[in-house]
Amino acid sequence: MSVLPHLLIVDDDPEICQLVKESIEPHGFRVVTAADGKGMRRVLAQSTIDLVILDLMLPGEDGLSLCRELQAGPRLPVIFLTAAGSEADRVVGLEMGADDYLAKPFSSRELLARVRAVLRRTGGAGQAGDGAPRGRRFHFAGWTLDSAKRCLYAPDGVLVELSGGEYELLLAFLKNPQAVLNRDQLLDQARGRMAGPYDRSIDVQIGRLRRKIEPDAKNPELIKTVRGGGYVLATNVDIK
Repeated sequence: MSVLPHLLIVDDDPEICQLVKESIEPHGFRVVTAADGKGMRRVLAQSTIDLVILDLMLPGEDGLSLCRELQAGPRLPVIFLTAAGSEADRVVGLEMGADDYLAKPFSSRELLARVRAVLRRTGGAGQAGDGAPRGRRFHFAGWTLDSAKRCLYAPDGVLVELSGGEYELLLAFLKNPQAVLNRDQLLDQARGRMAGPYDRSIDVQIGRLRRKIEPDAKNPELIKTVRGGGYVLATNVDIK
């Protein structure tokens, strides 16, 4: 018997919790809720959670501090679901390591699609893989991405932690080396959706990825910006 993905909703609004629960559970998910950081930790201590849907504005500790705490431990995917929906809020949320960001009021169908996409990217329970050849390793500029283990190794062999979004973005570049990819193409490949007219989440993810793999993130040598075109992985890739 397959295990249903287990989601945790952290929101102090019981109506939102109930709405999300009723929208998600009929589609093959188990859902548990918490109203604040203490409740979140209690659930995490008692259950195995595959993804956290997190509000930004919470009593006591806010969503950003809780997201930072979640990133400090074993990798746990996070989707922000919040009324704070400005571009600046989205950028900050993604900078904190969130895998996606959805503003309230929200479409239940879109939330379900986002949950499924994040679980696919991060290898959550009962979800399809990322589409990369299993057991393949991508070698580039001394770096190695193991697509079977979803692990990135630096030239000195040190494991470098990637968020789900960073992993999918890097994988999109590695599948298309030396090719210019625009934001729409990167969003389609790395996040499973098309860009809106003001969507700059890819720029945020690229900035974070550069800080992890570039010797100098301000003068990138691997992931270069193409004026008016997008981005390009400017190195060869060897796949084994």
